[in-house]
Amino acid sequence: MLKIRKVLLTMMSLLMLTAGINLSTKNVQASEKRIDTTVIDEKWGKPTFVYGGGLSESQIDNTIKLLDIEEINNANSMPVTGEDLANYLNEGAADTSVMISSVLVQKKNSGTGVEVLIKTPENITEITEEQYTNAAITAGVSDAQILVASVSRVTGESALTGIYKAFDVNGEGLEQDRMEVAQEELETTNAIAQENQDQEGFETDRLNQAIIEIKQELADLKDQVGNLATREDIERIINDALANNQLEDYVTQEQFQRLLDLFEKYQSTSAIDSAQVKEQLKDLSEEVKNRVSGLIDQAEESRIIDRIGTFFKEVWQSIRNLFN
Repeated sequence: MLKIRKVLLTMMSLLMLTAGINLSTKNVQASEKRIDTTVIDEKWGKPTFVYGGGLSESQIDNTIKLLDIEEINNANSMPVTGEDLANYLNEGAADTSVMISSVLVQKKNSGTGVEVLIKTPENITEITEEQYTNAAITAGVSDAQILVASVSRVTGESALTGIYKAFDVNGEGLEQDRMEVAQEELETTNAIAQENQDQEGFETDRLNQAIIEIKQELADLKDQVGNLATREDIERIINDALANNQLEDYVTQEQFQRLLDLFEKYQSTSAIDSAQVKEQLKDLSEEVKNRVSGLIDQAEESRIIDRIGTFFKEVWQSIRNLFN
């Protein structure tokens, strides 16, 4: 029996290697990223720490630790308030006490792109790194490293306002209409993702990729014809992007209408003509595609392992029956 077990294990290993599965543990976790505050960057100056205005002093201290800020004196620090949100988004006054999520922002060299890392994914319950990045690019943010953290569980929408303030206080004010559309983009894509999260086969990354493709197609159309897309053009572009990402069976008519309204506003902003936006969307698209491909590969490997496991269970049971 022991010899038979060894033979079966050897056969299983060979089959898994034939299927292209690595028996060793894969090191897929990226190295932890941080913004160095031990020295002051002489080119870009101090990074900017914008903390939620609803935090207590002890919570601010805790947030500093969560963001790995070693020398707080080497960062510009300020709160983001309900007044800021009303100012940047042209809305009514918001409640500062509910603004909890915080950001640390460092400007980077031209061409670096926008990089967002959520340091406390267990507490940012809804917004993904790609959604932050996508919306920040819409707003006009460029070439920056952005860390997001929260001391308690929050949805995460207010962090985007903190990013706007970080750029504003450093003399890089963003356009009002683009900030407003970016916030609507974040809320719309998040709402669609949350409404579909229990649907088998739905993946937020595919929705993020569809949003990128819609922006890219709208810009390409503007370049080709010299005019903004018609409503019918936008409908076609959205439908194509959803189909390309296998989302046509998930997005409802009401959700589609929200996307249609969003992108009518989006193409009316300067983002549609921005070469910088096009380049940054291209980089983001590659990152999201790689993530989606990785998920597909993992799912396929899991299915292969399940099938192999079932096969050998049946073989082993048959052998046991022979000796019983």
